[in-house]
Amino acid sequence: MKSFDAIVIGGGQAGPFLAARMVERGMKVALIERKFLGGTCVNAGCMPTKTLVASARAAYVARNSAVYGVNIPGEIAVDMKVVRARAETVTMNARNGLIGWFAGMDGMTVIYGHARFEDPKTVSVNGETLTAPRIFLNVGARPVIPDLPGINDIDYLTSTSIIHLDTLPRHLAVIGGSYIGLEFAQMYRRFGAEVSVIEHGPKLASREDEDISDAIADVLRSEGIDIHTGVSDIAFARSGDGITVATDSARIDASHVLIATGRKPNTDDLGLDAAGVITDKHGYITVDDTLATNVEGIWALGDCNGHGAFTHTSYNDFEIAAANLLDGADRKVSSRILAYALYIDPPLGRVGMTEKQARASGRKIMISTRPMSRVGRANERGETKGFMKVIADAETKKILGAAILGIEGDEVIHGIIDAMNAGTTYPALQWSVPIHPTVSELIPTLLGDLKPV
Repeated sequence: MKSFDAIVIGGGQAGPFLAARMVERGMKVALIERKFLGGTCVNAGCMPTKTLVASARAAYVARNSAVYGVNIPGEIAVDMKVVRARAETVTMNARNGLIGWFAGMDGMTVIYGHARFEDPKTVSVNGETLTAPRIFLNVGARPVIPDLPGINDIDYLTSTSIIHLDTLPRHLAVIGGSYIGLEFAQMYRRFGAEVSVIEHGPKLASREDEDISDAIADVLRSEGIDIHTGVSDIAFARSGDGITVATDSARIDASHVLIATGRKPNTDDLGLDAAGVITDKHGYITVDDTLATNVEGIWALGDCNGHGAFTHTSYNDFEIAAANLLDGADRKVSSRILAYALYIDPPLGRVGMTEKQARASGRKIMISTRPMSRVGRANERGETKGFMKVIADAETKKILGAAILGIEGDEVIHGIIDAMNAGTTYPALQWSVPIHPTVSELIPTLLGDLKPV
């Protein structure tokens, strides 16, 4: 049996950085990764997909360049092999950077293999047994595959496998109208494929307010994406060299099907029962406000604990654990203000409560909206789709939440994120003097238009 001061299972966006901090403190740490360092973000999520989004935007801008007085003769062609290679290069650079970083650390042992608990202090991997007083789980999540008629008779794609495509689908059917599905839908439409989105619920991006969801649908439809919501029945069948997707309202002749119906934690094969670690009914590891599980000496970080399915929340889990365990701090998950983005174009930046949540809270609230068509920067760039929205507490004057669907919305939202984290009241932020011409300069104006509801 090999002994360590800590064992980290999973090489995503929380565990490896915590391992590095512990090594800096002179600890002996084992980092166990089943497949690739970097987790979902580096290998099948943020980095490759946003690289693909950038290629898709380049194609879109090239096709629409005449609007700006730039004439490109001939048809705009997309070389999918180059597109895929570019995304793979970005992934490999990041992954190899992590490999090199850890290789240079004395005290860090990286083990590739599948870890399972033998007891609360012991795990086995590759036939070896390792023990440590502290064990951190950062095992991530994977795509959910629903049990739909005919699904096992077709070769479907997931968010993990689609990034390896080096040919253009004739017609991509996307099953699921949430964030992952919508990003791939617009991306492949811009590459040149016909695209249909099929969503069980009544609207796209169901987490968002209805006005945001409707605006997202308008953006996608304006680019020729076929959207079906409120679909109760879906079935698949092979049809020649394609796939027939039959719903209760439509019949789609697709060449490829992307299943984007959610993700589930990679906790079902860790031997958690042997350690006594509790999970909820969805398989997420139950943790307290400091990310500790019900078993002393075991923590769960990142997607597997159900407290955020984003790279930045996973990294913040590392920050919380490191601050509490190594720096004597008392940081809590409940102090985190959730923010995220949807990377369609234009992107959606979101922070805090939706209007629906704010109304349900019983607070007296104020709301302000402004269309992007009234933003000078958006008009100069010729990108006026979407709108801004902010919700505030009428009594405390604190900002409760905001949504910016529009040009650079994923960046502009940070002005509000920072204000909310600092506890700044909206009147104070209203009197800032932002740079002109920018999209962010409309934040004080947006706040100035807050009205009680």
